Amino acid sequence: MKPIELPFYFNASPEILKRAEVLRNQMTEAEKVLWERLRKNKVRGYRFRAQHPISKFIVDFYCHKASLVIEIDGDIHRNEIVAERDEGREEELKRLGLIVLRFTNTEVLKNTDAVCIEIEGVLGNSRDNR
Repeated sequence: MKPIELPFYFNASPEILKRAEVLRNQMTEAEKVLWERLRKNKVRGYRFRAQHPISKFIVDFYCHKASLVIEIDGDIHRNEIVAERDEGREEELKRLGLIVLRFTNTEVLKNTDAVCIEIEGVLGNSRDNR
């Protein structure tokens, strides 16, 4: 049974769409490193989008075909208030039927291959392959 196609932007507002465009031009070093590995269908042939609007959020990377969100967290995400906000955001994304993977800047910068292997594992188990 084929999954029901989800809206690409999940009703993101025009303001969120504009903000995402700005963020694509201001990626962190870790985001740039991972983007270089994800872009142009380099991971199992899946297409990813950087700084992609979903509802009221902008996620670091999104693969629509696999319903996969990838977030890269810097040191600010260790802050208790930010961590609580991240948890709520992740729950909302999961309610939309999305899979959420989180990595730290350090993981991406120091062990990019392991991060990509984990992403490939999720893609191998995505709804698209069931």
